[in-house]
Amino acid sequence: MTLETKLPFDQEYLSNYSKQLGEPQWLLDLRLQALAKVEDLPLPKPDKTKITNWNFTQFSKHTVANNSLTSLDVLPEGIKTLLDVENAGNVYVQVDNTALYTSLSEELTSKGVIFTDIFTAAKNHSELVEKYFMKDGVKVDEHKLAALHAALLNGGAFLYVPKNVTVEEPFQAIYVHDQAEAMFNHVLIVADDNSAVTYVENYISTNDGEGSIFNIVTEVIAGSNATVQYGAVDTLGKGVTTYVNRRGVAGRDARIEWALGLMNDGDTISENITHLIGDGSVGDTKTVVVGRGEQKQNFTTSVIHHGKHTDGQILKHGVMKDSASSVFNGIGKIEHGATKSNAEQESRVLMLSEKARGDANPILLIDEDDVTAGHAASAGRVDPMQLYYLMSRGISKSEAERLVIHGFLAPVVKELPIEKVKDLLVQVIERKVK
Repeated sequence: MTLETKLPFDQEYLSNYSKQLGEPQWLLDLRLQALAKVEDLPLPKPDKTKITNWNFTQFSKHTVANNSLTSLDVLPEGIKTLLDVENAGNVYVQVDNTALYTSLSEELTSKGVIFTDIFTAAKNHSELVEKYFMKDGVKVDEHKLAALHAALLNGGAFLYVPKNVTVEEPFQAIYVHDQAEAMFNHVLIVADDNSAVTYVENYISTNDGEGSIFNIVTEVIAGSNATVQYGAVDTLGKGVTTYVNRRGVAGRDARIEWALGLMNDGDTISENITHLIGDGSVGDTKTVVVGRGEQKQNFTTSVIHHGKHTDGQILKHGVMKDSASSVFNGIGKIEHGATKSNAEQESRVLMLSEKARGDANPILLIDEDDVTAGHAASAGRVDPMQLYYLMSRGISKSEAERLVIHGFLAPVVKELPIEKVKDLLVQVIERKVK
């Protein structure tokens, strides 16, 4: 299907939709400005992956009123197992375009913490959301998919942690794809100065989602000396075409850590970019990927150093089987003036079949002399010596392969901060590589 930018929605539709949601004027203005730019902006250009024929715009329904999943009790068992329904902590659950459930402790509320759906946040905390929404992270005019996202935003969450507040218990968000044809989901996380927070999300399909489109944007803003740990497990169906852009901006001495399990079964384009703006800031990205069937995927991970004494780490491990293909682009960029910075990356791809393909492309862009930088990359088959060693101990070949794969992916899996989510990722890996 050739991409067509003509949408079944116009300015009048967006104005009415915005009014129904009770959005502030600035958000409606942003939608209309973005819509006007969609046609003229180019698509993003992921290296070695042609996406001009991918469908990002053709769908008939912008929103879905889901009447089948109306409470936590009726959620599918595979989703409920991620939650302690009786004692749900700081949790947000969204089914298609509906914010089904939100909980936040009274203690955190009294400290000024905000955790709610993006539309409630825009209404009740308008100035705060406007200050950060698509300003320092993802820009509306970056490319066609960013503009589409801003114009057609129809879901997402907002998390704000005030200055000097440390939250020990993780926040958890679950986005259930059940009937929606198109999701334009936006997650905005702001950790103010000297704060700390952990956020983990799951994207889950209840079916194959044939012909569905996901356009996901996450913005993480970490103020001076703030720490954000961000975990995600994406398991969207094989019929879902996904574009996901997770972006971080770190202030002075701030730290942003990403632990991403990218397990979608459909064609996926993923960008994960961390800007180390402040001196002494740290960006640490760990990504694990499993591809199967005939899916095509492209994962670009970048850490861009602007401040002095910044540290950027990229670790990406992927497993490809059947006829799946995947491109891993790792980019460490040190801007002029970012002295004493360190950019390190490692990308490794394990291929389990003759037709599987994995490309690992490390890129270092250095515009400063007094820095440290390095990279490692590999793509190959399961090491026969490892299999031989395990099989010599009485382990079957299939079980030996399983152990090698789990060991290969373990550096990322172990970083997820919620045990139930970590268990889910292990189960997904088991299902996809067996």
